[in-house]
Amino acid sequence: MDIHFTARRFKAHQELRDHALSSIKKLDRFYDGIVRSDIILSFEHKPNSTKIAEINLRVFGTLLSAKEKSEDFHKSIDLALEKLERQLERVKTKLRVKDKRTLRQVKESMIITEE
Repeated sequence: MDIHFTARRFKAHQELRDHALSSIKKLDRFYDGIVRSDIILSFEHKPNSTKIAEINLRVFGTLLSAKEKSEDFHKSIDLALEKLERQLERVKTKLRVKDKRTLRQVKESMIITEE
């Protein structure tokens, strides 16, 4: 998996980069077809600065995206990853159903040709 990390309008600490990269690498256990991931961290200049984490995953034929806001970057990253986990489960389920259908069609055609 190719991982790109971007911090907009600030320089991210090494601890924050390490947390984001290790969290993204854990997504491989949910689905091994992830081609590229983009992590984009930014914040809004307000009295209570809101931290924003946006994560984009390129999966074979699909782009999954999650964006979360909170008072801490670590929390924003974790919330965005929870969303992506659910999206990856949905993609895997759709692929399994599609594979079952094609497998069933192949088996049916084999039975017909044998008769």
